[in-house]
Amino acid sequence: MKLQILVYQAEEGGYWAEVPSIPGCATQGDGLEELQENVCEAVAGCLSVDVQEVPISEADQISVNVQDFPKSKADKIIEITV
Repeated sequence: MKLQILVYQAEEGGYWAEVPSIPGCATQGDGLEELQENVCEAVAGCLSVDVQEVPISEADQISVNVQDFPKSKADKIIEITV
């Protein structure tokens, strides 16, 4: 499953992100690397609440692709595959 993540620069520094396809799924991080880790954790947490007994382990692969989209209201859009 691929999810689009909207990334914004926070006024106080760092970044925050939201997952439009999962209502209420948002997170923040001081840098992009921390944000990516937090996004993966947030998505896993949100999906595990919506689905019964979905085990998520270290072996599960989550890939992250970061792109700049200057025409978007978001500063960056991340696409992740879970």
